[in-house]
Amino acid sequence: MKSATLIWVLLLLLRFRLFVDAIIDPVDFLALQAIRKSLDDSPGSNFFDSWDFTADPCSFAGVYCDGDKVITLNLGDPRAGSPGLSGRINPAIGKLSALTELSIVPGRIMGSLPNTISHSKNLRFLAISRNFLSGEIPASLGELRGLKTLDLSYNQLTGSIPPSIGSLPELSNLILCHNHLNGSLPQFFSQTLTRIDLRRNNLTGAISPTSLPPSLQYLSLSWNKLTGPVNRILLRLNQLSYLDLSLNRFTGAIPGQIFAFPITSLQLQRNFFYGAVQPANEVTIPTVDLSYNRFSGEISPLLSNVQNLYLNNNRFTGQVPVSFVDRLLASDIQTLYLQHNFLTGIQISPAADIPVSSSLCLHYNCMVLPVETPCPVKAGSQKTRPTMQCNEWRG
Repeated sequence: MKSATLIWVLLLLLRFRLFVDAIIDPVDFLALQAIRKSLDDSPGSNFFDSWDFTADPCSFAGVYCDGDKVITLNLGDPRAGSPGLSGRINPAIGKLSALTELSIVPGRIMGSLPNTISHSKNLRFLAISRNFLSGEIPASLGELRGLKTLDLSYNQLTGSIPPSIGSLPELSNLILCHNHLNGSLPQFFSQTLTRIDLRRNNLTGAISPTSLPPSLQYLSLSWNKLTGPVNRILLRLNQLSYLDLSLNRFTGAIPGQIFAFPITSLQLQRNFFYGAVQPANEVTIPTVDLSYNRFSGEISPLLSNVQNLYLNNNRFTGQVPVSFVDRLLASDIQTLYLQHNFLTGIQISPAADIPVSSSLCLHYNCMVLPVETPCPVKAGSQKTRPTMQCNEWRG
C-alpha cells in the first residue's frame, strides 16, 4: 500500500515538473497577451486561432521558445497571398527580452514602430514589410548592436534614416525601399553590409565617398533626389553584383572600371552623368542602361557583348561600331536602343534580316535610317534629327 502511494506521489511530482517546465516566463506571457489584443486577423486569415492562452504559448503559431523565453515571433501566415493581420504593434513587444527574430507578414499593420523594440537587445532580424507603418524610424534601433537584417520596406515611413542605423556594427541587409524617407544617407560602418535597398524614397544630397562600405554586393538608390558625383564611390564598391542609381540627379563622369565589376544589371539611366563611356575591357554585363544622360563621344565597341544596351537620349557621335551589327544579326543582342543621339551612320544592309528576338532603334540621329525598325513610342515619329542641330553639334 505504501509503495503504491509512493508511486502515485512520484507521478504527481513528475507531472508537476513537466507542467512547470512548460510554463512560459510570466513577463513574456503578458507581453504576448498585449500583442494579441492589439492585432487581429484580416478577413480570410485564421492565424490567431491557435493563440489560446489556457495552453502553453510556446505552442502558438509563429511563437518559438528556448526554455521559458520567446526567441522568435513570426506574426501572420507566411504563405503568399495570405490576408495578413491588422491593428498596431503593442509597445509590450519590447518585454520579450530574449527575442532574436521578429517578422510580420504583409497586411494592414498601422501606426508607428514602438521605440520599445530596442529593449529586445538580442534582436538579429527585424522585418515588417508591406504594411502601413507610419511615423519615423526610431533612432533607438541603433541600440540593437547585433541586428543583421532590417526590412521596413513598402510602408509609409517618414523622416530621415537615423545615423544610429548606419552605426550598427553587424548590419548585413538594410531594406527601406518604397517609403517616404527624406534627408541624406548616413554613413554606414558595418563591414559586413552586403545589401542596401533605398529606392522609391525622397532622399536628397550628395553621398560621401566613404559612406558606403566596399562589402556591398547589392545597391539600389533609384527614384530619389540624390545629387553630386559618384565616381569615387563606385571605385570602392568592386564587389557589386547589382547597381541601380537611376532616376536621381547624379552628375560627373563614371569610371570605366565599373564595367569590370561582377554586375548582372547596371542601371544609371535618367541622371546628369556626362563624358565619355570608356570600358577597359570587353563588357559582359547582361543589361546596361545609360539612357537619358549627357554621355558623349563615340560608342565603344567593347560594349557590343551586352545583351540589353540602352544608350538612347545622350550625345553620342560617330559611327556605330561594326561589332554591334554582327552581334545584332546573330541574335546575340536582344535590345540596342541608340535613338536621340548624334550618330552619323551604321554599316548595315537595307536588306538585312534583323531577328525577331532583337530590338534596334536608331530614330533621331544624324543619319538617314538604313533600315526600318519598330521603336518605342517615346522615340517619337521623327526619324532623322534636323540638319541644323547636327551641324551645331559638329561645330
